[in-house]
Amino acid sequence: MTRWAVVLAGGVGSRFWPISTPDRPKQLLPLATTEPMLADALARLAPIVPPERTLVLTNAGLVDAIARIAPALPRENLIAEPKPAGTAAALAWGAHLIAQRGARDDVMISVHADWAIGDADGFRAALIAAAETAERQHALVTVGVVPVRPDPGFGYIQPGEPAGPQARRVSRFVEKPDRARAEAMVRDGFLWNSGIFVWRAGDFLDEITALTPEIAPHLAAHPDDAAGFFGAVDKPIAVDVGVMERSARVLVVPGDFGWDDVGTWAALKRVRECDARGNALSGIVHALDASDNVVHADGNAVVLYGVRDLVVVSRPGLTLVTTTERASDLKQLIDTLPPHIRELS
Repeated sequence: MTRWAVVLAGGVGSRFWPISTPDRPKQLLPLATTEPMLADALARLAPIVPPERTLVLTNAGLVDAIARIAPALPRENLIAEPKPAGTAAALAWGAHLIAQRGARDDVMISVHADWAIGDADGFRAALIAAAETAERQHALVTVGVVPVRPDPGFGYIQPGEPAGPQARRVSRFVEKPDRARAEAMVRDGFLWNSGIFVWRAGDFLDEITALTPEIAPHLAAHPDDAAGFFGAVDKPIAVDVGVMERSARVLVVPGDFGWDDVGTWAALKRVRECDARGNALSGIVHALDASDNVVHADGNAVVLYGVRDLVVVSRPGLTLVTTTERASDLKQLIDTLPPHIRELS
């Protein structure tokens, strides 16, 4: 089996304001470890996919920054999307490049650049199991993460009938539920929709042609022109909606390896090492009689006294203070910022 990796590294990470900016978004920041999240993602993949077969799809303005973070990747493997067109278009272009540079039978593993993974060996084992299933059954395979809590912030997958040694057919995908429904789905054996996808490049392209008219004509019209292809996609569409929910060839393989999409500042309590009072602290921080806080001190010292459930993000010239509950809704805050504060970020 010849394996390729496609790493999705676009987006601006507004939920990690004020540290995340368009020029240095979430995937380029050291949030889960001391290394940028993209560097962690590439290091996890390296034992099973070599750099010459690893593609990174990102915003056009981030290519130079990613080249500095990932010097082992050939420059032609950093694919600039001239405009956001959704994950279905990004993965279709990735599969198209793999079919051009390799073969349609080559297996493509798609992951995101901004995840935290607790068990890297378990993660790779799940990817290999999914790759073997995709090759053997010509299926579109997703890795469903075994839930550790009923989280309403994630999508869910309902496994169906067995379809091989480790795989099951996907009965349905469920978008982010409310908490009560999430609790019921966890009890019923649903899996988290991780966004990990594995397939043979040709199988995915065939499904794009058959099922995704939002993309297929543009790929056929611009086979050698990324700018033309992405520019022609009128409306961004997610691969879940544009392909996975429409296909009859979708299988799920379970995985249990400490996955977290690190979607908000509050999520750092799950992926960083916390002190005895449950505080996730980074930088110069002194905490007294304080518990369950998240502090990211970049260039400034932060002192906590007698508080709990706060998020404090400090950088030169700007400090954000909110609660762990409200940290998931920073877009509403950012939209109200006066220009003199917005310009600081």
